[in-house]
Amino acid sequence: PEQCSSIAVDAGHKLSFHVYARGVQIYRWNGTSWDFIAPRADLFAEKNFFGEVGSHYAGPKWESKSGSIVEARRVPGTGCTPDPTAIAWLLLSKFDATGPGIFERVTFIQRVNTTGGLTPTAPGLTPGEVKEVPYTAEYYFYRAEN
Repeated sequence: PEQCSSIAVDAGHKLSFHVYARGVQIYRWNGTSWDFIAPRADLFAEKNFFGEVGSHYAGPKWESKSGSIVEARRVPGTGCTPDPTAIAWLLLSKFDATGPGIFERVTFIQRVNTTGGLTPTAPGLTPGEVKEVPYTAEYYFYRAEN
């Protein structure tokens, strides 16, 4: 959407891989509010969550079944929320990558088409309480063209 132009990938990078994610966003009650802890999701090749290709977890990191891992950080000043009932769409840039495979040369990652995953609205009962909020998303992985 037009309001999401901040997550556009810089020129000179091309789409190399796309996955569908299904999992949870994990939050912990600190006594006054919910703190985001980490995502945990399975990554799939097909829209109907068929053909598992890897996982997504704290870091944030994406790991392929072949063992390649990319860790990324949100690009400052980017993001949008086209659906107020779902977590934001984001642009992330590679922080580190290891191992040969699909994530080996990733430069940017977009999180789009999100559902769910929002911070809980009801207060927690005790400090340290953990809530896992279901979410889905699509992740697009880009590489430098040269």
